[in-house]
Amino acid sequence: MSERTVLRSERVLIDGGLRPATVVIEGDLIVGVDDDAGDAIHLGGLVLMPALVDSHVHVNEPGRTEWEGFETATRAAAAGGVAVILDMPLNSIPPTTTVEALRQKQEAAAPKAAVDVGFWGGIVPGSLQHAASLAEAGVFGFKSFLVHSGVDEFPCIDLDDLDPALEALAELGLPLIVHAEAPGPIEDGPDCGTDHASWLASRPPEAEVEAIEAVIEAVRRTGGAAHILHLSAAEALAPLAAARAEGLPITVETCPHYLTLTAEEIPGDACEFKCAPPIRDAVNRDLLWQALADGLVDMVVSDHSPCPGDMKEGGFDRAWGGIASLELRLPLVWTEAERRRHTLSEVAEWLCSAPARFAGLPTGAIEPGMRADLVAWDPDAAFTVDPAALHQRHPVSPYAGRTLRGVVRSTWVRGKMVFDGSGFAGPHGRLLEHR
Repeated sequence: MSERTVLRSERVLIDGGLRPATVVIEGDLIVGVDDDAGDAIHLGGLVLMPALVDSHVHVNEPGRTEWEGFETATRAAAAGGVAVILDMPLNSIPPTTTVEALRQKQEAAAPKAAVDVGFWGGIVPGSLQHAASLAEAGVFGFKSFLVHSGVDEFPCIDLDDLDPALEALAELGLPLIVHAEAPGPIEDGPDCGTDHASWLASRPPEAEVEAIEAVIEAVRRTGGAAHILHLSAAEALAPLAAARAEGLPITVETCPHYLTLTAEEIPGDACEFKCAPPIRDAVNRDLLWQALADGLVDMVVSDHSPCPGDMKEGGFDRAWGGIASLELRLPLVWTEAERRRHTLSEVAEWLCSAPARFAGLPTGAIEPGMRADLVAWDPDAAFTVDPAALHQRHPVSPYAGRTLRGVVRSTWVRGKMVFDGSGFAGPHGRLLEHR
C-alpha cells in the first residue's frame, strides 16, 4: 500500500488562485484536491503551492567539492522550498561531456541528495560525438559557452559551432542551453579592473546581443531548440521578442540577482556581487521585470555558482564570478515581486511551473496526477539574511543583511517531507533521467 498523506491549508495555490483546500497524496503523487479536511495535517494560513524547480545549479562535485557539493547544495535547496535541481556540466572535474563523467556525478549524488537531482550534459569543442550516448543516459539537454567559461576544462565553442550542435540535438529532441555572451565585444572593450564599474564595462550589453542574435539565426536555420541562460542585458529583449513572434523554439531565463540588485548599489570592491553576465543598472532591472510580466522571459532560476570565500577576494579582475542563491530564490523574487504588485500565481509560474515544463517534469502544479512536490511557506514573515545561517557550503552572499519576506516552513519531495523548518529528513532525493 502506498503511504497516504493529507495536507490542509486555508491558502492553497490552485488554478492561479488561493483558496482553502485539502491535498491528498498517495505515494509520490497528488491523487485528490478537495474541500474535505478529514484527518489532514493542518497548515493554517501558510501558503501551500508547488515546490520550486531550479534548472540552473552548479553543484561542483566531484572535483571541486570544496566549492559546494551534493549534500550541502541539496540541503540548501530543500530549505529554500526546491524539490528538483538540474546540475550544470561544470565546474565539476571532469565536466559532464561523456557518459563516464555523468556516472561519476551520479555516484557522488546518489547517497547525499536531499532533493531530486537531474543533470545537463555539456558540449565543448570535439565532444559532440558523445551527445547521443549522454542523451541515452538521461541528460536533460546540453550546455555550451560562447565565451570563456571561467574554467579551462570546459572551453567555449565558436559561433560557427552553433549549427552542428543544434542540428544534432534536434535529432535527439533536446535543447541547447547557451551562456550567450559573444567574445568580440568583450575582447574589443576595456580590461577589467578591481572595481565593479570596470567589470561592468568589460562585459557590455553588446556581447549578449551579438550572441543571442547568433543563436536566433542558428535556430532559424536548423530548427533546433535553444534556451538562453541568465539573461542580463535588456538590449537583447527586442531580438528575442521578434524571434518568439516568429515562432522560433527559444526559451529565456533570468536570475534573482538581475531582478533584485543594481549596479548603482554595489560597493566598488564588493566581489561577492561578481557574476557573468554582470549586474546592470536599475533601468535595466525594470525592463527585465517587464519582460517577465509580458511572458518574454519564461522563468527565474538561481544560477547557483558558489566558491570558497577567499576566491571572492582580490578585486573584480581576479575574483570568481558567481553568486550562490539556491536557498534564497523564493524570498528574493517574492519580496521584489510583491513590491511591484505581482501575484503569488505569477511567482509560482516563474519559479515552479515554467522550469518544470522546460525540463519536461510532471511537477509544478497542484492537481491530481502531478508529483507531490510541495512547499508550505509564509509570504508575510520577514527575516534578515545571515550568510552563516544558510545551508550552502560557504557563508558568502551579496544579500547579507538584506531584509526579505517569505519564510519556508516545510518542503515535500514526492510526498515525503524533506525539510520542516528546523531540520532535514535525510537524503531522500532520487536521480532523475530525461525520458
